[in-house]
Amino acid sequence: MSMAEVIIVGTERRLRPVLMAASLTAFGLLPMLFATGPGSEIQRPLAIVVIGGLVSSTFLTLILLPILYEIFGEAKQEQV
Repeated sequence: MSMAEVIIVGTERRLRPVLMAASLTAFGLLPMLFATGPGSEIQRPLAIVVIGGLVSSTFLTLILLPILYEIFGEAKQEQV
């Protein structure tokens, strides 16, 4: 298989598990995000940071990592 096909197939295989894990964790933090009771001044910023990290790590895993692999993986293949 060519490098582009390998990247597409690999990304498609990882799409579902990564999205499921990130979305379930984010949905689990929603009550913390909308908390208004005592202690919510600590819970809300924590939930915002964790959900932001999930979004950014999902972006990096599914979009940026395959792009970087294509850029730097091709050079390695040509040297061998």
